[in-house]
Amino acid sequence: MKYLIVGLGNVGTEYVSTRHNIGFRVVDAFAEKQGAEWADKRYGFVAKTRVKNAELILLKPSTYMNLSGQAVRYWAKQENIPVERILIIVDDLSLPVGKIRMRGSGSAGGHNGLKNIESCMMTQNYARIKFGIGNEFPRGAQVDFVLGKFSDEDNKIIEEKLDYTGEMIKSFCLQGIDRTMNQYNKK
Repeated sequence: MKYLIVGLGNVGTEYVSTRHNIGFRVVDAFAEKQGAEWADKRYGFVAKTRVKNAELILLKPSTYMNLSGQAVRYWAKQENIPVERILIIVDDLSLPVGKIRMRGSGSAGGHNGLKNIESCMMTQNYARIKFGIGNEFPRGAQVDFVLGKFSDEDNKIIEEKLDYTGEMIKSFCLQGIDRTMNQYNKK
């Protein structure tokens, strides 16, 4: 069985290590741990790996955050992967730094990357890992906050959660969304 694992972010050196790029950071860490190599392909950077009997297509869209759905739709079609075997890793302002939640569906919650995926895939019913980036910013400064860098203290918290998130990805592919949510959302 094939799975599409998508980390959301923006390409370009100015976006490296920003809060909005936590999806890229998660799939980068996962690919490194799996020994998977990234290749520059259509609509994104792609790496392939296996977890037991599951083939994982890892994707970092090069379409920029607000057009992520184009890359997701293309690679899902290209690899013949149904929406129920797609997992999106995304930053979430409503969760404290390092808090992680998996959901099987839901609204975009104001996140432009998720809005575009919803529009391109014509559904809200896709799995997502929401990675908390906090929301300590003054009114009207949301854009600067999400495009800003994590503090050293926050980076320590995130580093501790990267392997944990990788285990969630594996569980999603091997056990499915419900068992993974039951196991990991409690922690």
